[in-house]
Amino acid sequence: MTSEYNIYLDCFSGASGDMIIGALLDTGMGDISYLKEELNKVGIEDYSIDVKKVTRGGISGTKFTVMDEGVTQPMRTLPDLLKLVQESDLSEWVKEKAGDIFTNLAKAEAKVHDIHMDKVHFHEVGAVDTLVDVLGSLILMEKMGVEGISASKVHTGIGFIDCEHGTLPVPAPATLELLKGVPVYSSGVESELVTPTGAALLKTLSSSFGDMPDGEVVSVGYGAGYKELDQPNLLRAVWLKKIKNSMMPKITVLETNIDDMNPEVYSYLFEKLFEAGALDVALTPIYMKKNRPASKLTVLCNSEITDSLLDILLKETSTFGVRILEGNRICLEREIVEVETRYGALKVKVGSRDGKPMTISPEYDHCAEIARKEGVALREVYRAAIRSAEEIYRV
Repeated sequence: MTSEYNIYLDCFSGASGDMIIGALLDTGMGDISYLKEELNKVGIEDYSIDVKKVTRGGISGTKFTVMDEGVTQPMRTLPDLLKLVQESDLSEWVKEKAGDIFTNLAKAEAKVHDIHMDKVHFHEVGAVDTLVDVLGSLILMEKMGVEGISASKVHTGIGFIDCEHGTLPVPAPATLELLKGVPVYSSGVESELVTPTGAALLKTLSSSFGDMPDGEVVSVGYGAGYKELDQPNLLRAVWLKKIKNSMMPKITVLETNIDDMNPEVYSYLFEKLFEAGALDVALTPIYMKKNRPASKLTVLCNSEITDSLLDILLKETSTFGVRILEGNRICLEREIVEVETRYGALKVKVGSRDGKPMTISPEYDHCAEIARKEGVALREVYRAAIRSAEEIYRV
């Protein structure tokens, strides 16, 4: 599934499955009738759904509750759950993501209790409310056209809880297992703020954890927890429209000054850096202390590959240190088109912003090939390409 929308979950009071569904519905973009219709495609019976507006800490939110109608639900294992989902008429995307979430839940419980995950036979995964929370969250995300989610650092709470396994510390062992690799914190609230289902949804679906990503806010919703706390017991969902391609993600700039290296190394170094994913590499002549001539090496890269490029710089150059700068860059949308000229069709690159052409640049290799073939100056081919393109795009 591809989409121009994302959801950011602000977990200032933790997260649970019912809070996630409540927040999605509260954005006003979810459809409860559609949700029920889709859930009917799964072989789950003897339950009902209650959705109502409540306030937590003076903020209005939606409380989503699943009730089992007094009927004891079967204690399902992971294979039972996967079979139930795969035999339903839900979309392939929902089936795939649900399978991932239930598998992660089972792995966490299996590790905590030292059993094989296919043998995990426990209330937290088999219960109808967990099934509905997981499937419902995915159904709503798909309906809303959401490709994925990102989330804030996760507030976990402290204390102890009573469950079928006895008295457990907060976060529960399975919850903490699921939160491996996720940034968490606690402000001392004595309550279980993150449930295993909430942790599994966040860990499986979130592409990142931290500050809210760039985007245009479309709608905001609040999903309410069942407890009243000293702080608003809510999960905030921010529905974001992605910024157009002209606004690039954050980048990292790596810089180092070098005055004692064989310049023949640079050609090899550039190849290594580009192969590793560098966006751009440049050398700038500079003068260092005592008027010593040197070169400033600058590397642009996406932040996630910073460490690998640092390894290359520190291994392949004589530098003893590298400066790391974080920033943004704005790029024009790029399109390669062909324009008709007296030399035939020529390729030019058109740069646009918000759909409006801003600049035109002939493609060097193609123009050079035509110049050699026609026996004319390269600048004449360039001029012909630019004139034809400007007539079309009015740059």
